[in-house]
Amino acid sequence: MFKLFKYLKSIDYLYIFFAIGLIVLQVWLDLTLPKFMENMMDYLEKGDVTNLTSVVLTNGALMLACAVGSLLSAVTVNFFVSKISARLSANIRLALYTKIESFSLTELNRFSTASLMTRTTNDVNNVQMLISMGMQSLIKAPIMAIWAICIIVGKSWQWSVATAGAVLALIIVTLIVFLFAVPKFKKIQTLTDNLNRVTRENLTGIRVIRASNAEDYQNEKFEGCNRALTKNNLSANRVMAIMNPGMTLIMQGLTLAIYWIGAYIVKPSGLPSFGMMTTFMSYAMQVVMSFMLLIIIFILLPRSLVSARRINEVLNTHNSIVSGEFKGDEKEKGGDDYVVFKNVSFKYADASEYVLNNISFSVKKGETVAFIGSTGSGKSTLINLIPRLYDATEGEVLIDGVNVKDYDTKVLNKKIGYTPQRGVLFSGTVKSNVNFGDNNADDETVKEALKIAQASNFVSRMKDGVNSHIAQGGTNVSGGQKQRLSIARAVARKPEIFIFDDSFSALDFKTDRKLRTALKKHTAGTTQFVVAQRIGTIKDADKIIVLDSGSMVGIGTHEELLKNCPIYKEIALSQLSEEELK
Repeated sequence: MFKLFKYLKSIDYLYIFFAIGLIVLQVWLDLTLPKFMENMMDYLEKGDVTNLTSVVLTNGALMLACAVGSLLSAVTVNFFVSKISARLSANIRLALYTKIESFSLTELNRFSTASLMTRTTNDVNNVQMLISMGMQSLIKAPIMAIWAICIIVGKSWQWSVATAGAVLALIIVTLIVFLFAVPKFKKIQTLTDNLNRVTRENLTGIRVIRASNAEDYQNEKFEGCNRALTKNNLSANRVMAIMNPGMTLIMQGLTLAIYWIGAYIVKPSGLPSFGMMTTFMSYAMQVVMSFMLLIIIFILLPRSLVSARRINEVLNTHNSIVSGEFKGDEKEKGGDDYVVFKNVSFKYADASEYVLNNISFSVKKGETVAFIGSTGSGKSTLINLIPRLYDATEGEVLIDGVNVKDYDTKVLNKKIGYTPQRGVLFSGTVKSNVNFGDNNADDETVKEALKIAQASNFVSRMKDGVNSHIAQGGTNVSGGQKQRLSIARAVARKPEIFIFDDSFSALDFKTDRKLRTALKKHTAGTTQFVVAQRIGTIKDADKIIVLDSGSMVGIGTHEELLKNCPIYKEIALSQLSEEELK
């Protein structure tokens, strides 16, 4: 928990200092007020009414001043504490978001998306609640309890015993709650993660669910997660239900005990007065209330500590991919070979087998290199090593003679126009999606990119053209349209290297052909890496690399591979006839 305080700013520590001072002032005012009540009660008990009006007005005015001062202090403390807790939670959320954005796919695979969302929202809210409530209680309650106990000790041992008995009963009730409720609270976050995961799956896969008539199955799945969370919450809250009546019973019982004891010990001749009894009861209530505040915080503490631990798990996660220092200002030339794979092997974290085995090839600037192979052969994994979505386990990937691990990640990403297997669109407009990130492309560049990606026709038919709305995830456009807009985004960046990870799979053969022709014409001089399943998409590539079970089993042109690579020929004949391959 304390590790998270590093996200406070300097001004927040000044607010904390002011808040502590005001809390001490508030406690002093609250403990001073009963003194004036005692003065009035003692004066009345003496039976002297000569200066009654003056005594009542003076002590009443002082009591009012203490009450107003305590109120203003409490409001000001709440203002400072709310500001501190809100700022801290905002800084933690920003730190979490920034950290998650820096994760490679290896780190993202450690945490589920639902869990990361819960940690960024619900867990941060739990910490904020503890800070906003706990900062006041954890400072105020001990000060008030110790101060009040010092005042009442020695006034009457009978009243002191009654107060101690009330505190003991309060502690017993708290222990019961701790033993039965706290373990339930610790499970809430895990169960919430599970519920969010199922909900997200249902929402993102709604079309598949409906097409498969799987609504009932998914409802049962959701109901199971929902029932587990509800059962856990009910079990915890049933135990918590004894807290309020239990505390009320203890407080009322203490009041009754003080009055009952006072009926016997409040006598004349120097023994405790009626005013002292009233004052003692006020202080005793302050002691009990202090312990109640602490108990409430200790009830919240376990869940908040679990949330803080989950937040720290994300923040303390070591990034396997760290930005290098090479910014390209002193570029080392790699000779004729622009992109080079040197004995590259790769395996996923905690995996025992390699996905890629000893891959070596070189690519000259301006060449188009295609990758083909069966499903699971490692095509996507291989090209993901170029933009460092993963890092090679063994060997090197070089761009212009420099290892990609040495590049500053922003410089490296600026070189690359990447289009993933699944086109990803963001809520906004066509223009904002094409001109995404640090493109800073003008309108003409955006329109040119749409034209090259064969997206101009359908965009022009949309209501507002390039300013037409795109829903989150691109749900209001087709799969092929989504792919073309994703390709247009890469083209608008004007990169040195294009990576197309099976980015033409949703296009018909005619559009595929037009798009590749336009790319070849308008992006001359750029290096292209294309993953595809269609022979027709890659047959014109300068080099075709055939992968099988993570190993490179062939490299060459289309014609060369037909002669020399049986696996390539088998794939080709499964799609086209021998006449079409010629």
